[in-house]
Amino acid sequence: MQFVSTRGQSPAVGLSAAIAAGLAPDGGLYVPQVLPAPRTLQAGATLADTAADLLAPFFDGDALADALPSICREAFDFPVPLRALGNSGDHVLELFHGPTAAFKDIGARFLAGVLSRLQTGKDRDLTIVVATSGDTGAAVAAAFHQQPGVRVVVLYPDGRVSPRQAHQLGCFGDNIQALRVAGSFDDCQAMVKQALADRDLQARVPLSSANSISLGRLLPQMSYYAHAALTHHAQHQRRLNLVVPTGNLGNAMAAVLARALGVPIGQIVLATNANAVLPRYFGGDQYQPASSIATVANAMDVGAPSNFERLRWLYHGDDAELRAAFRASAVDDVTIRATIASAHASDGELFCPHTATALKVLQDLRAGGAKGNWAVVATAHPAKFEAVVEPLIGETVAVPPALDALLQRPAHAEPLAADYAALRAVLMR
Repeated sequence: MQFVSTRGQSPAVGLSAAIAAGLAPDGGLYVPQVLPAPRTLQAGATLADTAADLLAPFFDGDALADALPSICREAFDFPVPLRALGNSGDHVLELFHGPTAAFKDIGARFLAGVLSRLQTGKDRDLTIVVATSGDTGAAVAAAFHQQPGVRVVVLYPDGRVSPRQAHQLGCFGDNIQALRVAGSFDDCQAMVKQALADRDLQARVPLSSANSISLGRLLPQMSYYAHAALTHHAQHQRRLNLVVPTGNLGNAMAAVLARALGVPIGQIVLATNANAVLPRYFGGDQYQPASSIATVANAMDVGAPSNFERLRWLYHGDDAELRAAFRASAVDDVTIRATIASAHASDGELFCPHTATALKVLQDLRAGGAKGNWAVVATAHPAKFEAVVEPLIGETVAVPPALDALLQRPAHAEPLAADYAALRAVLMR
């Protein structure tokens, strides 16, 4: 298996090289040169075994192929339950049972397993530079904390993540450095991409990425969709439709790839907050990135979703075909808050703002006559957003033990201007 850039101006490379680089030399995102043929996967396997079977074609011929099952067992050691909701046919796929209470733990832990093996025997440390809108940075920090030969530099928009998210980002220390940027997530993401494309810097400081632009983050995220959909199909003989809350489009792109590989997934509907770049595009407008705006669903505060390049690649750049295949809906803050409050009042459910965004879109789909079985993708534990959730439900949200342990640690983040020269100076230290 070889991997090429979405922009078509870089040579094909193997998977290990693509993951180690993070971003292709031409600034594009790595994708398979040829998408693997659909897989025949069986329900009843563990999440780790499902992941290893699903990912095997991508590792074909790579130096890490034999290590894939071990990497999966290390990464996927917590549950990702598909739980029925009160309305018949409605479910929630809970992806927040990892160490930092967010779905990003899954891809980050897999990536850590890959890069730790690639670093074996190297005489220079690898610096992983990652932009986060809230959850990615903490998951990456937890996955790589105290790992020999790896340094992690996390950029996050100062004041635009929840207090508990900010605490997580700065609580690790050791080989983890948190930078609070005076700007938006899009500023952070642009700076990271500029660093990865800086050949002079790369010659001095080997760099890689842990955002969903990295194949090492994106590919393993297919696994929980495959596991849930296979289990559901075996029980109900029906495809599972998905509503995916999305910002940078990585989580949704993983579902799209899983479906392309033969996983029994039906429709995939995208839910965004007021950052409506994708809803406007799928509504017929030209794709036009915009400055992001701050919302209560901050992890989706993205105005230039990187993985749109991969989605367009999968549909051969045919905008008409792409628009026909998906729909995307935006939900404003007032409605997100109302959805959190009503779900708790009516059914006792607790959802984070991002999950509530997807729930509202599912409610609208049902009101419009949508049939079949659906799952809302729950991306984070509501305890990470207590300042939003608790006033709406009138009670305290219990904090998961792993998250509580992180919150008990002291935290520190260094201020940084939204300027690439400032980031470059930090990376050169």
